[in-house]
Amino acid sequence: MTGAPDPAPGSGLWLEKQWYRHSAWQLALLPLSALFWLLSALRRMAFRYGWLASERLPVPVIVVGNITVGGSGKTPLVLWLAQFLRQQGYRPGIVSRGYGSESMDASSVDPADDPALRGDEPVLLARKSACPVWVGRDRVAAGRALLDANPGCNVIFSDDGLQHYRLQRDLEIAVVDGRRRFGNGRLLPAGPLREGLWRLHQVDAVVVNGGAPLDGLAEQFQMRLNGTELINLRSGERRAAAVLGASRLHALAGIGHPQRFFEHLRGLGLVFSAHVFPDHHAYRPGDLDWPDADALLMTEKDAVKCAAFADERYWVLPVTAEVDPLFGAKILELLGECDGREIA
Repeated sequence: MTGAPDPAPGSGLWLEKQWYRHSAWQLALLPLSALFWLLSALRRMAFRYGWLASERLPVPVIVVGNITVGGSGKTPLVLWLAQFLRQQGYRPGIVSRGYGSESMDASSVDPADDPALRGDEPVLLARKSACPVWVGRDRVAAGRALLDANPGCNVIFSDDGLQHYRLQRDLEIAVVDGRRRFGNGRLLPAGPLREGLWRLHQVDAVVVNGGAPLDGLAEQFQMRLNGTELINLRSGERRAAAVLGASRLHALAGIGHPQRFFEHLRGLGLVFSAHVFPDHHAYRPGDLDWPDADALLMTEKDAVKCAAFADERYWVLPVTAEVDPLFGAKILELLGECDGREIA
């Protein structure tokens, strides 16, 4: 079996799948989408005119986010940006909401931390970025705490948070899933949009992860995720993915767009049974009880939550972002022009 079964009707996974289709029943949710639009517009206006307070940090802030619900490739891009700016002599730090984290207040993230306490993506960022990482529901507080603990930091990335207007930003980067794009084009809850497509014309750069370029956007850059080598989660052994081609394989994904991971594996010539879990799912050993499996394949985000109980069958596929070289030049140009402008 190479596909994943449809989620049960009424579940969050089922609803998200419907956002990428056009169905008559979605019309019933349009009044709620109109209410969502009104509340979002009022909130943006409140921050723009100072009715709600926003705060600026003493170093440039680069927000990497999206306008849709679900994964688009933000975390790999943050990792790429962190490495790129380190090579240019910058000393970046990273703040994140820490979805799935039990922590409410600003707190630092250590590579050895439990993802249940700090969040799966922040732990992954701490392990791979070589940058200080802080999480907190209030990204302003997380940013200030990071700077207090790391006074040499001179630029901060916000992993997600495009709609977190309390944190003033110097640069905004929107990441778009180039294959799924914007689904049915409707706002929540009738569709996947957090903000309308107009928002893409306000950000400093749009990065399209896979697929063809978007129409009508001049400042956009292509990105793709690369990875062909598997790492054993128990032993650290590395193997080319093709070596497992004759095995009985199960692949699991609890990420915003699981089909992207499955398509990547198929592109490597692997045949497997696919299992979809909710984004940020807290795995337990019983969730992965497939006795016929010779190997279990997973993303890095899933792996940080499975490492504690992994056996020799567990393999992770690391990926790295390959980005248009012009994008790095654009970021350096924009950082050089930071002038303390207010929120768009």
